Amino acid sequence: MPPRPDQPRSVPLPDAAAMLSALPMPAVVLDAENRFRYANPAAELFFQLSFPTLATMRLSDLLPEDSRLFALLAQVRQHEAPVSDHDMLLESPRLHRRGVAAHGGPLPEMRGGVVLTLHDGSTAQMMNRQLNFLGAARGASAMAEMLAHEVKNPLSGIRGAAQLLEQSSTDDGDRELCQLIQDEADRIRHLVDRMDMFSDRPVELGPVNIHQVLDHVKRVSQTGFAAHIRIVEDYDPSLPQVWGNRDQLVQILLNLVKNAAEAVNPMGGEILLSTAYHHGVRIAVPGSRERVHLPLQVSVRDNGPGIPEPVRATLFEPFVTTKRGGQGLGLALVAKLVADQGGLIECDSRPGRTIFRLSLAMPPSGARRAEAVARAAEKGMAVRAKGR
Repeated sequence: MPPRPDQPRSVPLPDAAAMLSALPMPAVVLDAENRFRYANPAAELFFQLSFPTLATMRLSDLLPEDSRLFALLAQVRQHEAPVSDHDMLLESPRLHRRGVAAHGGPLPEMRGGVVLTLHDGSTAQMMNRQLNFLGAARGASAMAEMLAHEVKNPLSGIRGAAQLLEQSSTDDGDRELCQLIQDEADRIRHLVDRMDMFSDRPVELGPVNIHQVLDHVKRVSQTGFAAHIRIVEDYDPSLPQVWGNRDQLVQILLNLVKNAAEAVNPMGGEILLSTAYHHGVRIAVPGSRERVHLPLQVSVRDNGPGIPEPVRATLFEPFVTTKRGGQGLGLALVAKLVADQGGLIECDSRPGRTIFRLSLAMPPSGARRAEAVARAAEKGMAVRAKGR
């Protein structure tokens, strides 16, 4: 008998793996011995490992067994009921996550099996800090423009007057004071110029080969400030192009590599440049329903002493620095330039390992199509030229 028009039609549900894959938070299935039997894309990003790799591991390979997460799993199995825990620290040589909320539930189809979801508070906090920074950066942009207009002109007059006084003075002490005035005027002008980098000028974006950018940064570094430091590469050769501005990406990565070079011990210091593809974070674009996918990751890791805990929360804000004589604008500028690329930057630091990780977007579909057509045209021209 056919269903009446007012009766809802039965729609087949997707399987459990498909539903878990669609979740934005990390979700894994563990068997009775805490082996990974399933991990969704968000979990691969959380653990920084692909599922085929996780499938060969136990949870104890990633975390010490005295972690609160193992106690949660034991309670789930003992009571055969969902258990939650909040504000957990998951820390080991392979993993460092703070403020994690974990929710575990029994899996009746698998004896001792547990479905575990993890909510990474550190990522949300990082994104909130960057959104707050962007607001501060806009204020800094307005301040920079005002400073450029209101300070540079009087500085030029002060410096010019000091030069004239120095030329007309016959006293060595007076000439020394005039030179001091010029030096201080130059220093203030240089600081204003650096603040002017925060101005909100439009940025031209396009497809960029990030490996070519990294190779350029490595060459520049090894001929200058990192001449005696070992720089190691770990690239994903299949990584597609990123959507960004090449010159700004060079500036971002040079800043990060320079900071790493200054942090490590020249004897035994090492910097690792790596790229990887992850399903990545999706962020909402203010004022629209669009969600930007940031699957391309570029990391700069060093084996230096790490960043002090009190500094980490405000690391990307202007005038925050741990360097003697530093102005604290380097990382603030890096965060602003990363935001101009439409990306995110996060820092994970502890003694012996500091990682700055960029999450960047792929070119829009239209740009990818145009690039493919251009490449095909180039290949066709090369073939025709070869056949002549």
